[in-house]
Amino acid sequence: MTATLAESHTEMTEIVLPNDTNTHGRALGGAVLHWMDVCGAIAAMRFANEKVVTASMEHVDFKSPIDLGEVVVVEAYVYGTGTTSIEVNVEVRAENPQQDTERDTTSSFFTFVAVDDDGDPTMVPDLDCPTEAERRLRDAALDDRQTQFERLVERMA
Repeated sequence: MTATLAESHTEMTEIVLPNDTNTHGRALGGAVLHWMDVCGAIAAMRFANEKVVTASMEHVDFKSPIDLGEVVVVEAYVYGTGTTSIEVNVEVRAENPQQDTERDTTSSFFTFVAVDDDGDPTMVPDLDCPTEAERRLRDAALDDRQTQFERLVERMA
């Protein structure tokens, strides 16, 4: 049983409203994390055709703030699997429609576990990357995750 990276690809859009902002008029980190978790879960569910639960979120990089009124685009795709686990790359960018600009703002790697109706872990398909574009995305996510891990080891040494 296999599923493709493309089958998991998910894109969500939000607009930063006053209830999503801090006292500086910028998106709350918690709101951004919530959007990332939802988008990642949808990608994992599309891939596994099962319900999923969030098992972990690795180091989160907040690269740039997102201002009130900007459009937030959250993209996620599966880049790896275990027996019951699904590894998902989640990236966020902000768009300013008035200025026709966009920038990367946030990224993280999530792990989800597929569960059956009783909440017990259940097997997931193997990841297939039949196109060059899918292989590039998978490889980029694997490289980025490895780099993050190496930086963490350096900080802890």
